[in-house]
Amino acid sequence: MTAVTDAPKQSFQLSMLINDTRYRGLTFQFIALVLLVFAIGYLVNNLITNLDDQGVVLSYEFLGQPAGYDINQTLVPYTSQSTHLRAAVVGVLNTLLVAFLACATATVLGVFAGVLRLSKNWLIAKLMAIYVEAFRNVPVLIWIIIINTIVTILPAPAAYRARGDTPADLELLFGGIAFTNRAVYVPAPVWGPGSGIVVAVFLLSIAAIFFLRRYATKQLYDHGRVVPTLWPSIGIFFLPTLLIFFLLGRPIGLDVPTIERFNFDGGLQIQRPLIALWLALSVYTGAFIAENVRAGILAVSKGQTEASAALGLRPGRIMSLVILPQALRVIIPPMISHYLNITKNSSLAIAVGYADITATLGGITLNQTGRAIECILLLMLFYLTISLSISAVMNVYNNSVRLKER
Repeated sequence: MTAVTDAPKQSFQLSMLINDTRYRGLTFQFIALVLLVFAIGYLVNNLITNLDDQGVVLSYEFLGQPAGYDINQTLVPYTSQSTHLRAAVVGVLNTLLVAFLACATATVLGVFAGVLRLSKNWLIAKLMAIYVEAFRNVPVLIWIIIINTIVTILPAPAAYRARGDTPADLELLFGGIAFTNRAVYVPAPVWGPGSGIVVAVFLLSIAAIFFLRRYATKQLYDHGRVVPTLWPSIGIFFLPTLLIFFLLGRPIGLDVPTIERFNFDGGLQIQRPLIALWLALSVYTGAFIAENVRAGILAVSKGQTEASAALGLRPGRIMSLVILPQALRVIIPPMISHYLNITKNSSLAIAVGYADITATLGGITLNQTGRAIECILLLMLFYLTISLSISAVMNVYNNSVRLKER
């Protein structure tokens, strides 16, 4: 009998870094990394050398100097005597505000339009197709200017002011909302003692709805038992918060805007530049999201829809239990790119005078201090951080909704 023995293991040789497929990929990645490090080092060294030749020293001391300019809309207290750092913070918050609003609105609009594009109603499907083709094929800057122009033709605040016995030309919508060519005025919340408890109960209610839906899904998948979620979710959303609100004596009030001599006083002002930028980014990006939603739904085999209907599932459950879980793996990846584009396209805010981070730090502050390199480096760091954060969060969500294969 002949004994079968394993072949002796070959000792490692340098030629294996190229010839052996186990190491070839790592070798090329290492070479690329070394070249990238040398390229970055060369650029940094070239920058430092040129700055030394011109007698320029990188310094961020200018961030502590008074800014000397006003900002039309702020989320935190700010005056012209605040520092450039404070102005930069205001710009960052304004950028995050418009990015969040546009992402949320574009998602709702895109999902709505994408589903309606597949409607069996010919007129609705064609109208959605016209919306998609019209908005995504025109530059977003044009839409920003168009919507800003439309907002300017709204009535002036004086139209809401009565003169003597003459009634006002316009009345506040729902008794507290006014649309003017300067801004949209809405009631602002007034936080009294105990308002934090009401907000905490509201957040806990939202968390309870989330866990209820997860429980219902688990019961359906594991035991085939349908747990009602619609009316319980509505009850959890409203009842606990309203109960605590009245038990604590209505700690949250409303500051309704009132018309003065030339303008409104009180309430919350949503300035015209924010409205123009918000709506333009929403309708523009929503057209792209609509196509992603349509593609994701069409990627699911029609046979699965027919089989689900044959089993007696209603159209709503077919969409939520069969189509969407599979369509999300097609929809989510391009959605990440659209959210990143919204954040970066918000830098076009300077076209309508909205004070985002590009207009404050990369615009007025840069021109006043002459610190171009420092300002641009901070801008790059901000957009890089925000982009990586959005990408990381969306990738985590993408991994949570992808199909789990056996």
